[in-house]
Amino acid sequence: MNAKPFPLIRLTILLALVSCSAQKQESLPGDFVFEEIAYARNLEIAKGDSCAVVRIRDPWDTLSFRRQYVLVGRDCPLPSQLPEGELIRIPVLRASVYSSVHTSMLERLNALDVVSGVCEPQYLTSEAAVRRLENGLITDLGPASGPSIERIVETGSEVIIASPFENCSFGAAEKLDIPIVEAVDYMENHPLGRTEWVKFFGLLTGREAEADSIFKATEEHYLELKALAASASEHPTVMLERKEGASWGLPGGESYIGMMHEDAGAEYIFKYLSGARNVGLPFETVLEEASDADFWFIKHGGKSGYGYSDLKEEYLPYSYFKAFKDSNIFVCSTMSSTYYEDITLNPDLILEDFIAIYHPELLPNHINRYYFPME
Repeated sequence: MNAKPFPLIRLTILLALVSCSAQKQESLPGDFVFEEIAYARNLEIAKGDSCAVVRIRDPWDTLSFRRQYVLVGRDCPLPSQLPEGELIRIPVLRASVYSSVHTSMLERLNALDVVSGVCEPQYLTSEAAVRRLENGLITDLGPASGPSIERIVETGSEVIIASPFENCSFGAAEKLDIPIVEAVDYMENHPLGRTEWVKFFGLLTGREAEADSIFKATEEHYLELKALAASASEHPTVMLERKEGASWGLPGGESYIGMMHEDAGAEYIFKYLSGARNVGLPFETVLEEASDADFWFIKHGGKSGYGYSDLKEEYLPYSYFKAFKDSNIFVCSTMSSTYYEDITLNPDLILEDFIAIYHPELLPNHINRYYFPME
């Protein structure tokens, strides 16, 4: 018997299953209209006459959805026939927020008063949020990996906003009668895809107009900067971060950070790495492929400065790289800057730093916000 038809049969079955799965996922009553989502792959928003439906796609299994929420105005009667999903009354008035990034997003929407509790407040960069914490208007919920369930209940939170990880659970919080808003914005591979999640937060808080304004302004500025960088005649090479333990975690070529360096008019040496996730490579491989990189960008989580002597003391072979020898290393302190907050809502401002470093002639009056020359 000829074996050639079998792959074709398997492919036909697979396509049929994918088609059925997609059809099942997209079935909503006829009055629902899907909003245009230009960059975010893991977010869907559909609006009907009496409610909205928000779907969170599973970034680790893109044929399925992690959650489906049904949003109904808090003063509106419940429709007789609701789509399947977790019910959330909007605008949300009180929320427990696990990440400082999402706390900052709510602040940008003028909805900081919605935040009733936060995890790991030591990472807050918002002065207004810190003041509310000190004044008892925001409750310290403890670590994001194991927040205080009692405190979440005491805050009267109507939703929990948290970022899931692959094969993780939210522990005891899942037993509460409180919807968990799974924000997987950090898994978007396009910088503006992360920003586009502000539309969901705007819908949750009744600030859709503000959300649309924030997104449009960021998108317009980002695309203008990208076009400016495309006019550069030279494209320097760049390497990123440093090793942790035995391997060097490098963003994949389809990652938002790899894309941002390319959009800034540079050539990311490891853009050939498939996917958007970090890929661990041996130090020897990185040295072989990136020893002649023109620039080196490092994020540093310490509160004190991080200089060439620290880098060399940490691992002597770092000094073998051309960027080290030429003093072309740039460092971002994530503890003293708003990098993690702005990478979500203002990737355009971080892109500005990149362009000004690679092509200073294009932005001669730019003052860096995040990345500075290593001392």
